[in-house]
Amino acid sequence: MEPLKKHKGLVYPLNRSNVDTDQIIPKQFLKRIERQGFGQFLFYNWRFHDDGTPREDFSLNDPMYDGASILVGGENFGCGSSREHAPWAIQDYGFRVVVAPSFADIFYSNCFKNGILPIQLPKSVTEQWIQKASDQPYELSVDLEQQIISDGKQDVSFDIQPYHKEMLLNGWDEIAVTLTYEDQIDQFEKSNSKGVKTLGIS
Repeated sequence: MEPLKKHKGLVYPLNRSNVDTDQIIPKQFLKRIERQGFGQFLFYNWRFHDDGTPREDFSLNDPMYDGASILVGGENFGCGSSREHAPWAIQDYGFRVVVAPSFADIFYSNCFKNGILPIQLPKSVTEQWIQKASDQPYELSVDLEQQIISDGKQDVSFDIQPYHKEMLLNGWDEIAVTLTYEDQIDQFEKSNSKGVKTLGIS
């Protein structure tokens, strides 16, 4: 995955609470076997009519948000089923950061595994940013090392577990984290190879 240390991007405001994973990526698109290409289906039932034409009444179709890479949403973002396709769709569309007052636990964890930084902040802050981004193009800057997100006038600190922070800073998924211990694993296997007995073999 691409490391995330500092990121500055256009904000897309999604002023909705309890956005579940079926709204993020509807179930009919889960049959794809690749991890790429899900961005085109992000918020599909909100973005498109039944015939596949874009809906003018959904804000993500507004050209003002072309290239947005920071999503600011409402409470309990990512609730519903545990499908990992949801962060796949968000990441593939181009979002690197998702900000909300609260997240569903599994979705929150899946974000880190897929190179997305989920930031939990007070509702008073997210509502303010949603309002600003709804009125005009609005940018935020994220410094993961310092754990600060800013609009240039107000700096807001955020919490993140050291393990998740290290994953994003280095662009690691869980397999890559395991491989950082490759030398220790090799040493363990060599030191224990003579003493380990397989079932039925002496």
